[in-house]
Amino acid sequence: MTPIQLLIVEDDRKIAEIQRRFVERLEHIELCGIAHTLADARDLVEVMAPDLILLDVHFPDGNGLDLLRELRARDSSSDIILITAAKEVDTLRSALRGGVFDYILKPLVFERLQEAVSRYREHLAHLSGLNQLAQKEVDVLLPRGSAEESANREERLPKGIDALTLDKIREVVTAGGQWSAEEVGAAMGASRTTARRYLEYLVGTRELSAEVAYGSVGRPERRYCLK
Repeated sequence: MTPIQLLIVEDDRKIAEIQRRFVERLEHIELCGIAHTLADARDLVEVMAPDLILLDVHFPDGNGLDLLRELRARDSSSDIILITAAKEVDTLRSALRGGVFDYILKPLVFERLQEAVSRYREHLAHLSGLNQLAQKEVDVLLPRGSAEESANREERLPKGIDALTLDKIREVVTAGGQWSAEEVGAAMGASRTTARRYLEYLVGTRELSAEVAYGSVGRPERRYCLK
């Protein structure tokens, strides 16, 4: 799997260092640079063309939302996760209009960043697997329905289980045969940990069955298949 190139844009050097350490713990992510000013960020984006940018809002030399708008105006392929202490609704509205992939409030928690990047990885994997769009594919990639409908769909699932990711897991295992969590994760572009969480949920709902198998070196491994 080709690593996702990630750029950190954060003026506070201590926070940037925390983010760097978090990023180094993520699977299939490669840090391509750290910018402490918007001017440096513009240069790095132009040179490195990162897949994903962790972007703050407030900088001594401007506003991160201005950089977001600049990137969208020139049709940059870089996606944005905004990481900010800004709790104003107008900031969120501007970020959503600019097409951010996610919006995370400071202080940043590793698990929240891990979740966001995992969803981004799964999003890219889904896009790369498409040859031609059908409406059902668009519905998977884009949020649909009212906020109330979305809430109703989500409340039927336990915390940490996302409906879109769950559907992707189902698509993989319905190909037949027995699957390990690592194999499912590789097939859908997610981590083994993420795949295992969803597979165990499907075992709990009795959609899948699981059994312990032993590899060539005797290491036990749970393998999943349709009932």
